Amino acid sequence: MVENVRELLKAHEGLKHEVYLDIENSSFVPEEVVEAMLPYFHRRAYGNPTLTHKPGWEAYEAIMESAQKIARYLGCKSLEEVNFTPGETEANNLALLGATLLMRGKRGKIVISEIEPLSVIHVAEMLTKYGFTVVKVPVNSEGFVNLEKLKETVDGETVLASFSTVNHEIGTVQPIEEIAEIVKDKNPNAIVHTDASDAYGKIPLNVREKGVDMATISSYKILGPRGIGALYVKEGVNIERILEGQIGTQKLWPGVENTPLIVGFAKASETVFENFEGNVDHMRRLRDKLIEGITDTIPEVKLNGPKGEKRAPDNVNMSFLRCEGEALTIELSLNGVYVSSGSACTRRLLQPSHVLIAIGRKFEEAHGSILMKVTRVHTEADIDYVLEVLPKAVERLRGITGSTVVE
Repeated sequence: MVENVRELLKAHEGLKHEVYLDIENSSFVPEEVVEAMLPYFHRRAYGNPTLTHKPGWEAYEAIMESAQKIARYLGCKSLEEVNFTPGETEANNLALLGATLLMRGKRGKIVISEIEPLSVIHVAEMLTKYGFTVVKVPVNSEGFVNLEKLKETVDGETVLASFSTVNHEIGTVQPIEEIAEIVKDKNPNAIVHTDASDAYGKIPLNVREKGVDMATISSYKILGPRGIGALYVKEGVNIERILEGQIGTQKLWPGVENTPLIVGFAKASETVFENFEGNVDHMRRLRDKLIEGITDTIPEVKLNGPKGEKRAPDNVNMSFLRCEGEALTIELSLNGVYVSSGSACTRRLLQPSHVLIAIGRKFEEAHGSILMKVTRVHTEADIDYVLEVLPKAVERLRGITGSTVVE
């Protein structure tokens, strides 16, 4: 396996242009974010923030200032509502497990959509072993939650509802305020959580206006460092820790805080929000250029998810008929374009995306899908290069398979 990877890496030598669009799975970190983090590794604030010495006090100050920034961008009431975690997966686990731990001996209904991230779906399914009932609300062909089905599903037995503000694969912007209102009307005591990782820094997001009790955000999806995220927990909403250990500044996540990553998360947030409208407009232009360029130059393609304002400004998810997604990612990689496929999206198994199947895509359409996300630092030249490489890659692979589309 190692030798195969080395051969693939050798094949990439000498690339003149590289465009990384796989922000769904990881991200590069811009220089200004790296520079903001560096002093906290070795020059200052390298102490434990709970200890009474200068490096500890510096760390405490850096963490609190970072939390204050992120709280402001989220529209929180106070910085105490921001709880740092090692990432989106951990925050989603904390939200669902932390809420249900308080319900010992009291079981109820958990309501989610069919297209939630796996860190929500798998946790919800696990909770069925402990007596909870899980109901997955269907979505339409663009990924929007069926609100009538939601109204029929939520009742006095509903204890928790979790719906993403923006879908991580197809960019559908859910009417999360309306979803939260439906849940609260049926049961005011139900806790409403949203994974807002693909909304933070992409669409206007004020957690108090959204009406949610908890919200997950992630650093790397705004070009911050990997390994850090946060869970907003509304003041007055009680959840329990899911891990035990030394408690520092983060009462819901024990252990010594990773000050450099927290500072990097705050710096990435600052970079996004200091020119929020300009950044969003830039991403939207690149998104539309990429979608239009693909549909104009490549036959037999389908856009997955909605168009225009109903879609996140960074998201491009296309199905290329008669083309296998994993093969296309490799072909593009050899030409310096890095994307992810709608197949093999879980546990490295070659299986179609549950999101694409839920919106009605056939297996072959899901297997032939490619997910690309643009960022504030991508350029017109980057998109031009993708549109130069992608049609050739698709044509080559279709020529190899020689198959026809079955409608």
